Amino acid sequence: MGFFGPGEVPWELLLPQDSRWGQFFAVVHWIQAVTATLSIMGSSSIIGYTIFQNTARSPEVRPLVYLSLSDLFLGFWWLTGALLDSSEASHPTGKGDICYNLQVTGQIFYIASFLYTVNYTWQLYMDLKGKFNQHLHSQMPQVSKYSNHLGRIGILLSSLIPIFLMVPVLGLGNHFHCPQNFTTEHGCLLLHIGDMLSTESRQVTCFVLHLYSTGVFLVSFMVSFLAILTLLVRARMLYKRFVNSMGYVGDQQWAMLKVVEHAVVLYPVVFLCCWGPAFILGIVKLTPMDNVSAYMALYVLEALTASSQGFLNCLVYGWTQHMFHCVKRKACRDIDTQTPLLRSQKRFYASTLPAHSQTGAKPPSPATTTVL
Repeated sequence: MGFFGPGEVPWELLLPQDSRWGQFFAVVHWIQAVTATLSIMGSSSIIGYTIFQNTARSPEVRPLVYLSLSDLFLGFWWLTGALLDSSEASHPTGKGDICYNLQVTGQIFYIASFLYTVNYTWQLYMDLKGKFNQHLHSQMPQVSKYSNHLGRIGILLSSLIPIFLMVPVLGLGNHFHCPQNFTTEHGCLLLHIGDMLSTESRQVTCFVLHLYSTGVFLVSFMVSFLAILTLLVRARMLYKRFVNSMGYVGDQQWAMLKVVEHAVVLYPVVFLCCWGPAFILGIVKLTPMDNVSAYMALYVLEALTASSQGFLNCLVYGWTQHMFHCVKRKACRDIDTQTPLLRSQKRFYASTLPAHSQTGAKPPSPATTTVL
């Protein structure tokens, strides 16, 4: 949302008004439409798969379902903005209110997506921590109950905090007629494209709301990124402790543990790749800058990444499921092809396990994991 204060002129107004810039924004529009469609398909496939597998309500998968729901709604918002932008040339009137409210509502989904990503990364970390405590102290039931309770609170806060933060912009902006004070050219392309301040009317209230809205976006990203980075560091430290403290572990258990550890890393990487360019562009647009080529490059990069989180999360989730299924198939083949020598070795390793394993009680498996 590129609002500017009194005395400032949007860089777009300094550009030569010819067909080249119209073609540029047409390219951005199509990029945004395609990536939004892929994001809708990706997030829908995750939700459909978890429902089909009857795992959508499990504590381990529930945060991913809510993250996919936020990506789904955000994808629809991106696509709606692109469709409205494509009709501005033939129907330019009446778009100010629609585009303004679309921008503000879209930012609710941006922040919700940040918080849901943090919540899901935290759930993956707690899953890894639960396996570690199960291996050392057999504390898995208590940890699961505790993390499940906090996970529900995290989901609730991830839904309410974005609404609480953006309601003032939505209410006060419409009350002070901010949509009428801004141009609608490319204003329906979400995030930092469009909604340029009109040269005829500049209200201080609208400018303050813009600063507040941009500040909320930037601070939300930074807080989420730092939280995710902290969880990544703690997960790596915990994983090293886990490896150092484990005795004999079968190939299947070890492979499943590696899949969980990789998932803790991949989802935050997707988050950074998707929203990093938008964060940089948000900072750049708050500072004077005459390099139009840099703006254009950031616009294209933002259109490619910001609306593709649902699609990239789907790829990570699909890879995770594929690895889980490969581990299970490999375990079945190993059982079918075991020789008497391998079975004797297995009995030997079993004799080195703790006493509860020899008495027939089922020991806590450090890598028994729910399919994410």
